[in-house]
Amino acid sequence: MFRFLIALIATVLIAQQPPPSDPTPPVQAAAEGPDVEFVCPMDPDVRSKEPGKCPRCGMKLVAGIPDPHEYPVRISTKPRPPKAGAPVDLTFRIDDPKGKPVRDFEIVHEKLFHLFIISQDLTTFAHEHPVRQPDSTFQYRFTFPKPGLYRVLSDFYPKDGTPQLMANSLLIPGAGFKVETAKPAADLSPKHAENIDVDLVMEPEQPISGQKTLMFFRIKPNDGIEQYLGAWGHMMAASWDLIDMIHQHPFLVTDPEGYKQIQFNMIFPREGVYRVWVQFQRKGVVNTVAFNVPVAVLK
Repeated sequence: MFRFLIALIATVLIAQQPPPSDPTPPVQAAAEGPDVEFVCPMDPDVRSKEPGKCPRCGMKLVAGIPDPHEYPVRISTKPRPPKAGAPVDLTFRIDDPKGKPVRDFEIVHEKLFHLFIISQDLTTFAHEHPVRQPDSTFQYRFTFPKPGLYRVLSDFYPKDGTPQLMANSLLIPGAGFKVETAKPAADLSPKHAENIDVDLVMEPEQPISGQKTLMFFRIKPNDGIEQYLGAWGHMMAASWDLIDMIHQHPFLVTDPEGYKQIQFNMIFPREGVYRVWVQFQRKGVVNTVAFNVPVAVLK
């Protein structure tokens, strides 16, 4: 536990330092030509010989994708240190691999910036959208419900770069503060949200780390199901120790009799229990439910 605490504090301290410069020049997208393959920047496995839009997420297919480079995110808070139970103004500065502020972003699922906040005990989950400021930073006001460690994930797409999902850690001090790994129990039971019921069926029934798991979310009632932020659903999966964070969109949507089935394809990287949040919209209402998915190792 002491080693885990030291590692987490080191992560926070590193996130507050200016990122190192990257001397490698950015790789430009391939020029269009007869042998060019068009690729979805969000789902690279979606490819086409012709330009168009991704059938899965709706993004415009691009002629080749630049080599991936990380675009570091620095977060400042007001007040500092932040306080639990009171509004905290979060400011996000995004730098390119050379340490220069990024000015231009692509719209992804109707927004420039998707923000996810997850508490270490896995009880707090938020999917929000910070507002861009004149200096190209992003701001959002959030109230952290209690002291502890939170993972803050920034999902954005810098122009001429590649889609990013960058993780930072924030420590919220206060009475009862402690840093410890969550120990969620498996929970695959049906869930009820604001105006839908959701069942989860998986193939295979027991997910295996490193192998594909088909996750079928069956939504009832079937009427009034709508796209939310340009997709039929949004998924965020977090490992019990908050090391692995996976943001996914549906692979396939079907309409069996009596319910709508929304399929996600997932590869869980390690053995353990993952908290999986999914969001679906029905009749203008966004529903969020969560399942605790146990993942085994191949024996």
